[in-house]
Amino acid sequence: MSLDAERLYALLPAILRQRDVEQGRPLQALLALFARELEGLEEDVEQLYDDQFIETCADWVAPYIGDLIGYRPLRGASPAVSSPRAEVANTIAYRRRKGTALMLEQLARDLTAWPAHVAEFFEQLATTQYMKHLRPHALASADLRSQAAMRGLGGAFNTVAHTVEVRRPARGARSGGGRYNIPNVGIFLWRLLPLRLSGVTLTPHPGDASGTRFRLNPLGADLALFRTPRNEESIATLSGPAHVPGPLGVRAMAAAVRAANAPGASAEAQRDDGYGPGESLVFLRPGAQPGRWDPVPAGEIVIADLRDVGGGDWNHQDAVPADRIAVDPERGRVVLGAGVDPQLRASFHYGSARAIGGGEYERTPAGERLAVQVTAREAEALQPHLDAIRGGGRLLVGDSRTYAGALAFGVDPQVDPQAPGREVVVAAANGARPLLAATGDMALDIGARGRLVLEGLVVSGGALVLAAAADDEPRELVLRHCTLVPGLALDPDGRAVSPGAPSLVIAHPFAKLTLEHCIVGALQVADGAEVRIVDSVVDAGAPTSPAYAGATAGMPGGTLAIHDSSVVGKLHAKVVELASDCIFHAARAAADPWPAPVWAQRTQQGCVRFCWLPADSIVPRRHRCLPDAGHRDARPHFASLRYGHPAYMQLRASTAREIRHGASDEGEMGVMHALSQPQREANLRIRLDEYLRYGLGAGVFHVT
Repeated sequence: MSLDAERLYALLPAILRQRDVEQGRPLQALLALFARELEGLEEDVEQLYDDQFIETCADWVAPYIGDLIGYRPLRGASPAVSSPRAEVANTIAYRRRKGTALMLEQLARDLTAWPAHVAEFFEQLATTQYMKHLRPHALASADLRSQAAMRGLGGAFNTVAHTVEVRRPARGARSGGGRYNIPNVGIFLWRLLPLRLSGVTLTPHPGDASGTRFRLNPLGADLALFRTPRNEESIATLSGPAHVPGPLGVRAMAAAVRAANAPGASAEAQRDDGYGPGESLVFLRPGAQPGRWDPVPAGEIVIADLRDVGGGDWNHQDAVPADRIAVDPERGRVVLGAGVDPQLRASFHYGSARAIGGGEYERTPAGERLAVQVTAREAEALQPHLDAIRGGGRLLVGDSRTYAGALAFGVDPQVDPQAPGREVVVAAANGARPLLAATGDMALDIGARGRLVLEGLVVSGGALVLAAAADDEPRELVLRHCTLVPGLALDPDGRAVSPGAPSLVIAHPFAKLTLEHCIVGALQVADGAEVRIVDSVVDAGAPTSPAYAGATAGMPGGTLAIHDSSVVGKLHAKVVELASDCIFHAARAAADPWPAPVWAQRTQQGCVRFCWLPADSIVPRRHRCLPDAGHRDARPHFASLRYGHPAYMQLRASTAREIRHGASDEGEMGVMHALSQPQREANLRIRLDEYLRYGLGAGVFHVT
């Protein structure tokens, strides 16, 4: 039993307690101090016991426990790779199964925190069968009628035999190594995350007179759906396609759904189809009780190829049975049969290289301690709630619905110079990603010394505008985990409606802007304002478009401090106070009046360190930036620069190593810096040298 203050005081004789009460309880106050120290000592003793076990020990203890079994620590630069707890816990098991495919697969998952699959390439060789050891699964000729075999051809789950490749296995896309040989082992890694979006309303296809064509994406653009991985039931088997995240294919999902709906289908087949509550995709219809939504049975779902066929039509749009729902997982398109009620919702997963911008991923919404708390849901009108908290408070949006209409955010000024400024928070609840679909620009009416925080929101259809005020009082705007859709909105094919248009305008010269874990379009910031950008993307749509400039044409933007971010477009700032571990993907167009694509007017103040920026940029003193004299051709190559693509802002493996390892901690520059991807792979390769059997060679391959 813990020795708290009340228990210690109760142990005293009654006469002493009575006299203590008469004198104002000084003895009780003294014992309270003793109790606080005893509680700290008791907690320390309990932690010492916990520190004896790898499952419960503190992070700093894990390497010391590992030292008892000869564990060699690895470098770690992020929470994803810094704690060796899992590796220490499994070290003995690793050594007992050294060199086996199951052990290497578990090792890759523990070290990189990515889903992994290990392939022994000798199993995929076309060889002469030995009559005393027949291998019916290793056919030398490919079964061209097998859709499953053809879909997996050359991939992580390849089953088609190949002729031998004498080169060593590839350690990356640029090494040009081989795969299929007796001593070669392939480690396939899935880096993209399947992020959930739940309970969204179907978005009608523009101009569809039939009213049967929809998209799952609330932004109205095509969207590739991703598989949410299923946990492996046993460590005795290698992972399969159902255990790793990846884009859903039309043919693969159609085959899985048919197998799940077949008479006498096994429970495993029903789990692997990817459809249903808690799975990759599920449709919901109104239930018998108000406010209840029931899942649509898998038997009413048809997986179809709904690609464009010309004339604005979709493939198979007129062939859907009247009582069925056709869905294309590769494009996120839906066609409803004539007899299906369009009042549907859907929950699905989409791919992203990082949990950034608005999303349902885990976070803690700000403003919990504010006195006024308001909750909104079910796409109700937000403006009355915003007006009610202007004097200070928080509006919590509790779902991922679309909230359409013109909005104005306001914070009342603080007239008392001695009182703190008012704070207003508009946040999505944890596990929600609401879309604010505006019909025009949205005003930010932040009064003197006011503070407005927007968190977890996706904003489309207009820009956020903070107008100039007559006073010189400061204001603060904070955006966390928000997406201001680059280009304001998306066309059905995913292109920006207004490429290069600003998504945020700060016209007040005494304002302070903070962006954390955000994706935004171009910024226009008045000279005199202060801007801090961390772990974010500023995307003007093209390298030649202004991504950061003044609120008035030709004027510079306010003082800028930017860390671990990627900027697509030109930049013109009065002062670049600090730029660290960033990529400035900018260029000047022909006859461009800008003297440089990245331009700071005051070069005597500030610093740019560990960044990539065009060689002709005008910036303060540089420290270990690229390109430099020894690496003039080093340029970033992105997998995609289109917002909404799963690999948006992810660097290709063909990007120069100096960029992928050029950050201050030898990680990659840009917004993916916090993922510590180079460190994860480096640690894996170090361990492969320790755990691979003699004569074997391993290659690391990125599937996504």
